[in-house]
Amino acid sequence: MISRRSCGFTLVEVMVALAIVALSVPALLFTLDQHIDGTGHLRDKSMASLVAGNKLAEVRLLAASRRQLLQGSETGTADMAGREWFWWLESEQTQVPQFFRIEVRVGLREGQPEAALISRVAYLSADFSDNMVAPGA
Repeated sequence: MISRRSCGFTLVEVMVALAIVALSVPALLFTLDQHIDGTGHLRDKSMASLVAGNKLAEVRLLAASRRQLLQGSETGTADMAGREWFWWLESEQTQVPQFFRIEVRVGLREGQPEAALISRVAYLSADFSDNMVAPGA
């Protein structure tokens, strides 16, 4: 014959198990929420990096075809991955003659370059003398 004591859980055991579940579920949900936010942020930074790389490539191509570098600043938008990205481009001369520092910042909010997700810097020469071989020549 089985004793009554071994047939199930006591009320105290059930309450302790419920307390453990009640404390662990919110902590797991909080961790999951942080993980999802982090993944979205990394996705946005990756896409912003692609937009910045595309813009720098465009600047290089335009400089080679026009034989003149962009000077000053420029802003604009680019569509990628179904979103609109805002970019800010700054070109400034370095201490080396005919050598420019070009910085591209990319973000999701218009008019806020200080809140950019990513910033890329390139250095380009403005020397387009005839002794340089043009791409494709």
